[in-house]
Amino acid sequence: MTGRVWKKPPFIASPWLRYGLIAIALTYLYWAFSTLPFNWERISEGLPRAARIFGGAFPPSFERGSLLWTGFKESFQIAFLATLMGVGLSIPIAVMAARNVAPLPVYLLGRAIIIVSRSFHPVIVAILLVAAVGFGPLAGILTLTLYSIGFVAKLLAEEIEEIDWGQVEAMRSVGAGYFKVLLYGVLPQIIPRQIGLSMYQLDSNLRASAVVGIVGAGGIGSTLMNAFGRYDYDFALAILLMIIGIILLSEGFSGWVRKKVW
Repeated sequence: MTGRVWKKPPFIASPWLRYGLIAIALTYLYWAFSTLPFNWERISEGLPRAARIFGGAFPPSFERGSLLWTGFKESFQIAFLATLMGVGLSIPIAVMAARNVAPLPVYLLGRAIIIVSRSFHPVIVAILLVAAVGFGPLAGILTLTLYSIGFVAKLLAEEIEEIDWGQVEAMRSVGAGYFKVLLYGVLPQIIPRQIGLSMYQLDSNLRASAVVGIVGAGGIGSTLMNAFGRYDYDFALAILLMIIGIILLSEGFSGWVRKKVW
């Protein structure tokens, strides 16, 4: 008697529904590609232009190292301040958005703040803030602060909703008030997660600061955009290589910190 081999059941049990969804997805992909206005003539004309740009970028030029360093320093300052402000604001917002510790009206307000913070891409927010407060790092700091709130507050709120409720009940049984319960019963349970999220958000903000700088929100992105505007493709490549190197270092450092914390 041959042994039966166990096979993992499919995610969708009904074969009619499973293959029907695949057919719908393939049909939609065909429709999307066939209806989007691709200008193939312009694309073909752009390929030689792209070759000239890449050809002019090699070898990269690091001659203006002081300008490169100034742009990176401003990006780091923007990312650090935005992370500090964003994480600091995320903690009370996360408490507001946790259903197990906040009353319903406060919970709805906290969730609304998170939803608004997550609704728009940082570039869109940066464009609006540049128009509101002008070009420079202030727009970048405000943009990435809002971006940090949307990410960190959401995950912290979910972490609060999954805490060990026994510690909270123990504190309540000895007469501790609401804020003491939060301070000594809730926050100590989420501190490791908060530290890990803070490191990750600093890493993410460092990357995002280069992007929002392209629309005028300060940092290395503004330096990169100016280099492209002056057709300094070799200097632009040097900026891109520096961004890649910095992100690799920050990724390794934040990964090491998260591993130590968790």
